[in-house]
Amino acid sequence: MGPPQTASTPWFPPNQLYFGLDVECVATGTTHDARAVAQIALVDAWERPLLNLVIKPEQPVVSHLSPLTGLSAEILERFGMHFSQAMQMLRQYLPKEAILVGQSIRTDVEWLGLQEGIDFQGMIDLSGIWRVWNTKYNSWSVFSQDHCITALLGMKVGDTHDALGDALKSIRLFNLYRQLQDQPHEIEKAKENLLKVQPEPSFAKKNPVFDGVCMGNRKTCTCGAPFLTFG
Repeated sequence: MGPPQTASTPWFPPNQLYFGLDVECVATGTTHDARAVAQIALVDAWERPLLNLVIKPEQPVVSHLSPLTGLSAEILERFGMHFSQAMQMLRQYLPKEAILVGQSIRTDVEWLGLQEGIDFQGMIDLSGIWRVWNTKYNSWSVFSQDHCITALLGMKVGDTHDALGDALKSIRLFNLYRQLQDQPHEIEKAKENLLKVQPEPSFAKKNPVFDGVCMGNRKTCTCGAPFLTFG
């Protein structure tokens, strides 16, 4: 059985203002829902970094989740600003016509309290445009940003993440899609490669608990906090 008839291949016009956005959060408690924004990065469609802001949370930090965020107590202490100051700067750089691009971008938007149609025009979720209909399971396969970077761009993924690096990855994956969007057979070849390359286990799968903090893997979670869906 093929994909649902309602599924279509998106096409993105060149005359839009696209921006890669990424947010990193630190843990303010031991449950997987206890997080606070600690870094915001914004890059333009030409992969030029526009903002790389570090935020010092008002709540005490239980873990900086450094392998996931690239953050530390020293970085937050040295460069950290108030969340409201960071948001003021972000809104100055973000035109109201902006289309925000990212992996699960709606989650980042919700973390920041941005409003679609007021602060920006729209969102493009990379997990949606690079999803693949998997005939083996008769369902959609959705891939992590790191898997897409490895399988589609042949880039080696580092051991640590940070918001700026992830925002750059997002815009590169989006630009690749735009380069191929008028060549359906090339899109299909790229998506076939996503299925062929074996994904690496996620950090949460390899570390259900890190620094005493639940990482929110649905199969191994023991903290009891709800799994919330934004939107």
